[in-house]
Amino acid sequence: MLKDSNSEKPMTYSDSGVDYKSADPGKVDAQVAAANTSDTLISHSMKVVPQRRVGSAFVWDEGDSYRSVVIEGLGTKNLIADKMFDLTGKIHYGAIAKDCIAMIVNDLVVVGALPNVVNAYFGVGAGSWIAEKPRMDALISGWAKACDESNATWGGGETPMLAGIINDETIDLAGCAVGKIYPKHNLVLGDQLKAGDEIVLLESSGIHSNGITFARKIVENLEDGYQTKLSTGQSIGEALLAPTHLYVKFVAELQRNNIIPSYMVNVTGHGWRKLMRAEKPFEYHFEETMPVQAEFELMQKESGVTDKEMYSTFNMGAGYGVFVSPEFSADVINIAKECGFYAKPCGIVGKEVDESKKKLVIKPKDITFDSDALQVRKK
Repeated sequence: MLKDSNSEKPMTYSDSGVDYKSADPGKVDAQVAAANTSDTLISHSMKVVPQRRVGSAFVWDEGDSYRSVVIEGLGTKNLIADKMFDLTGKIHYGAIAKDCIAMIVNDLVVVGALPNVVNAYFGVGAGSWIAEKPRMDALISGWAKACDESNATWGGGETPMLAGIINDETIDLAGCAVGKIYPKHNLVLGDQLKAGDEIVLLESSGIHSNGITFARKIVENLEDGYQTKLSTGQSIGEALLAPTHLYVKFVAELQRNNIIPSYMVNVTGHGWRKLMRAEKPFEYHFEETMPVQAEFELMQKESGVTDKEMYSTFNMGAGYGVFVSPEFSADVINIAKECGFYAKPCGIVGKEVDESKKKLVIKPKDITFDSDALQVRKK
């Protein structure tokens, strides 16, 4: 069992070098400073939609439609791709490109915005990374393919060379997307969320691109490292590199069928805690969980972390959450199936409460997250 080197306790996510608790207050300060610039949009005959000042997707009103923008980064998943290349000679950067775009557009569609343009940021420490043609070709073709799958144009980007900031052997991948919400009734902010709404969860493809630093810390301490075999027979390295699902087509199909959720969530950083991110304070009760992939089971076994730590860090089989009135639940599940995703109703929105009593309960795992579990929502 992998343990914290300073004690006998199992390792936590913060022990791997990623501490949301210390970082989130700074994010809140940035949100407050950003909000103070809102009135400048008025000079452009536009206005801010204030409910989306604290979410990943920023939304503004252009009169006949809403627009939204997201900027996101991949994180450290490409370091696993580099390790697996050293071990197997296989290039995974086509899938890595899809991961990065998924991080961007999956956050965009939660507000009902379908992506129009995606721009890329490929930051390197040395030009030699870009000059390595097979790997760069895979990144470029993967990026273009994921844009096509998202029905978005690749508008351009930036490829800075940042010697001394970025390691010469690595690349920092990020990007941004702009999307349109039209007709305006497709806007999803969570302000229509109500007690009794059902919570339908769509499958993840695995770890997606969050909790990767924690996963790397665990795997690199295994005797066989990334070549450790899972119960499925696949290596954990290959499993961790499964590309992130893109949920754009699914949201577009919801809109085409005139289904407007009361809330949607891209289950990324903060794991299942993200499912209680709506501004309106409710209780959330989950009677079921999603099937959990083998890589999560191995990581928990080897690290010794609790179920609560796993569900507060990883998506644990749930990549996307849709909150809808019960009469639409079956339709959401059918649309997900048509788009190639397994989905099922797992929870329900409970009573509205005071902010201090907000909580999420995962009954099968005996896990409760309280109002302090998602500090980034504090104002």
